[in-house]
Amino acid sequence: MAKLVLAELHELAERALARAGAGADMAVSTARALVAADAQGLASHGVSRVPQYAGLLKNGRADGKAIAAVVRSKGGAVLVDAKDGLAFPACDLAVKEAVARARELGVAFAGVTNSHHFGVAAIHLGAVADAGMVGIALGNSPAAMPMTGGKRALFGTNPIAAVFPRKQGAPVSIDLSLSEAARGKIMVAAQKGEAIPPGWALDKHGDPTTDAKAALEGMMLPAGGSKGAMLALMVELLVVALTGAQFGFEADSFFVAEGNRPKLGQAFIVIDPNALAGNEAYLERVETLLGVMLADDGVRIPGYRRNELAAKAQVDGLKISDALLAQLRQLADS
Repeated sequence: MAKLVLAELHELAERALARAGAGADMAVSTARALVAADAQGLASHGVSRVPQYAGLLKNGRADGKAIAAVVRSKGGAVLVDAKDGLAFPACDLAVKEAVARARELGVAFAGVTNSHHFGVAAIHLGAVADAGMVGIALGNSPAAMPMTGGKRALFGTNPIAAVFPRKQGAPVSIDLSLSEAARGKIMVAAQKGEAIPPGWALDKHGDPTTDAKAALEGMMLPAGGSKGAMLALMVELLVVALTGAQFGFEADSFFVAEGNRPKLGQAFIVIDPNALAGNEAYLERVETLLGVMLADDGVRIPGYRRNELAAKAQVDGLKISDALLAQLRQLADS
């Protein structure tokens, strides 16, 4: 294992993405989000994704020269076109627009269309919490889960995240995939040759499997059975029907370099507490609930473990495998 400080890891990921064809802003924004994911202990969505993204850029599945832009706007609603580039610059723009509109109007909905894999959903909401607002992030992904009663992959794992600022301390930060486990965790297990727990996935024949590679060729199982499938359906409709993006079943897998441009959708909802009961009432209600929660031993505030890991990584740096480091260096210097 090798240890790098965060700035070194960011610079290496940025160079690798730029050499693969990403424009300067895209490389910086993407590297920042991936390193942040690693720092928070979410290695499945960290710099291990750089080789994957590089392959998508080199094969034209993502346009490295794309510049995201606002294409429609009405009141608190805004649509950002990622123009087939990597998702991160478009999401940055969408969040910035949503915060500005929510500050003026009380609430905003920013949709992103023609987009790509957007990493850890909650990371995009940092600017929302910094503005003292409540935020929700939603996104779809290539088909990986069946509809209840269905026999084929139809929905993506479709993550949902939310952030709730507090009067003092870090915000509550909730982030979950709608599959029983994040597909990225299976990707990492497949890379390491490790088995996955029962109940995570089916193989391509629809049979339960603990083989990570077979799972990637098959389907994920929804969290909570039919309830997870219903939530995945809701996300698909919110981020696709409203933005004109593509459904999960219309997008080829991220796990192969060749295929179509996925043209996925994301949505960010931002709410200013002052527009409703008021900021003081909002903060008091949050603290009341958290106080009752924390009265039980073993309860943790969602997002706080990730914050602790990120603070530690800021001081100690991050360990990555020698194989991944060699791969990143090859991509950065080739």
